[in-house]
Amino acid sequence: MSVNLKDLLSRQVARFVERRADWDAFADARKEPYKRAQHRYIGAGASGKADSTVIPADHFTLSVMFVPPGQGNAPHTHEVEEVFFILSGKVAVFFEDETGNRAEATLGPWDCVSCPANVIHGFKNVGVEPAYLQVMLGKGKPDLMTYADAGLQQRRAEHLSAR
Repeated sequence: MSVNLKDLLSRQVARFVERRADWDAFADARKEPYKRAQHRYIGAGASGKADSTVIPADHFTLSVMFVPPGQGNAPHTHEVEEVFFILSGKVAVFFEDETGNRAEATLGPWDCVSCPANVIHGFKNVGVEPAYLQVMLGKGKPDLMTYADAGLQQRRAEHLSAR
């Protein structure tokens, strides 16, 4: 079967100027101190939102997160590993156990952390400038994140039903 390479390439390119900052991608994304915007590129992502502008994927997702100073995301887990690659800014990443014990590291540009499946994790922009993070999940359409906080988990259900 012959493939038109020009058509194939045009379907596989996602340009930043065509991405929209989604400030409602997650149930906590407009709530202090978790404000952040997702720019989806490849795969469905963990927000569960349909987006016709993304490149379809079978094995992973890729998005870029814009995170204002002092903001981050709530402790959560995924059924697959999640990678945070810092493009710009200063970001504290953490792993946490079920009792609240936490290990933390501060990352800068070109630093990366791989969060194993089912380990509570998250991040916070600890710099004075906005941060950009490349975020990858190890499945083309992962399950939605599970928040460690029961209130945020309930908010996630309400967020999804409001779509």
